[in-house]
Amino acid sequence: MNQAPVNLHDHETLARAMLDEAAWAYFSGGAADEITLQRNTQAWQDIALRPRVLQDLKNGHTRTTLLGRQWPTPLLVAPMAHQRWAHPNGESAMALAAAAQGCGLVLSHQTSTPLQTVAKLVRTEPDRGPLWFQLYGQSDLGAQRELIAQIESAGYEAIVLTVDAPVQGVRDRERRLGTALPEHAQPVHWQTTPPTNSTGLCAGHANTALTWAEVARLQEQTRLPVLLKGITHPLDAQQALRLNLPGLIVSNHGGRTLDTQPASAHLLRPVVDAVQGDAALLVDGGIRRGTDVFKALALGADAVLVGRPCVYGLAHAGARGVAHVLRLLRDELEMAMALCGCKTPQDIGPAHLAPKDLA
Repeated sequence: MNQAPVNLHDHETLARAMLDEAAWAYFSGGAADEITLQRNTQAWQDIALRPRVLQDLKNGHTRTTLLGRQWPTPLLVAPMAHQRWAHPNGESAMALAAAAQGCGLVLSHQTSTPLQTVAKLVRTEPDRGPLWFQLYGQSDLGAQRELIAQIESAGYEAIVLTVDAPVQGVRDRERRLGTALPEHAQPVHWQTTPPTNSTGLCAGHANTALTWAEVARLQEQTRLPVLLKGITHPLDAQQALRLNLPGLIVSNHGGRTLDTQPASAHLLRPVVDAVQGDAALLVDGGIRRGTDVFKALALGADAVLVGRPCVYGLAHAGARGVAHVLRLLRDELEMAMALCGCKTPQDIGPAHLAPKDLA
C-alpha cells in the first residue's frame, strides 16, 4: 500500500509485506484450524454499542487504576516472544513506543532483549504505563528464583504468570515451514530442561505443568504482585481469589494454544461475575479498534492488552510503527467514550452495550 496507515488493519498489511513466511507464520498464526484466532476478532465486532447523549464530558480523561496505582490509559502491550525476529530493535523499540503513548508493557519471558535493558529504557519515564514481566513456570526452582531476583532488581512492578500453556499448541502453519528461530531472536532468559521421565502426556513434558501449589510457592518467592494470565473459567478465577491474587488476565493465548475455545470477549463476563471486583481484571485477544477497548471495559475489564497489532507496527516501522498503533487505539477509545457519553473509563458500563437481540 502506498498510503500511510490509518487503522490497525493497514499496519497488518504493511507488516505482511515486510516479514518472511516463517516470521509471518509465527507472529500471525494460531493453533490448529485457527478457529479461536478468528473468533477473537469477530466477537468484539458482534457486540453492539448503545450510546448515551447530552452527557457532561468536560475534563474527561482515560486514566485508570491498576494494582493501587493510577496510569494514563487502560492499554498495555501484551507479552510477545522473539520480537527481534520482527525488527532489529525488538523489545527496546516496543518499550519506548509504549512509554511514549502512556501505555503499559508486559515483557515476555522469551524476550530477545535482556530484561534489564528494556527496564532501563523506560522505568524512569513519568508518563508511562505499568512495567510488568511475564513468566512461565520453571521446573528448575533455583533458576526461577534467580530470574525473579533480576526482575525485581530491574524495576518491574508485577509478575504475570502464564498458566494456560503447559505445552505448546498445535500450530500447523509453523509446522509446515519448519523454520528454526533466527539466532538474533533467541530468548536471552529462557532455560529449558528436557523431561527426565518420558512417560505421561506429551512425552513427559506435561509432568512439569504448573499447579495451584506452584502458584502459591511463587508468591512466596517474590515481593511483587503476581497476576495469572490465561484464566478463562469462573471456577479458576474463584480459586485464584482464594490465594489472594491481586489480578487476573482473561486470555485464550491469542488463539495460539487450544483451538475452538470461545472468544475472549465471551469469556470475560463470566469471570467478571465470579470475581465481583475482588481482583483487577484484564483481557486480551482480538482487539483491533478503540471501540473494542471500550466494549472490554463495558463488560467489566479494568484494562486490555494488545498483542499482534503492536508487533505488526514494529515489523514495518520500528518504534514509530508501534507508537502509531497505540496512538490510534487511544484516539479511537477517546472518540468512542465521547460518542457514548462517557467522561472517564469509570463511566463505561454494561448499559452502553446493546442486548443481543438489538445487535
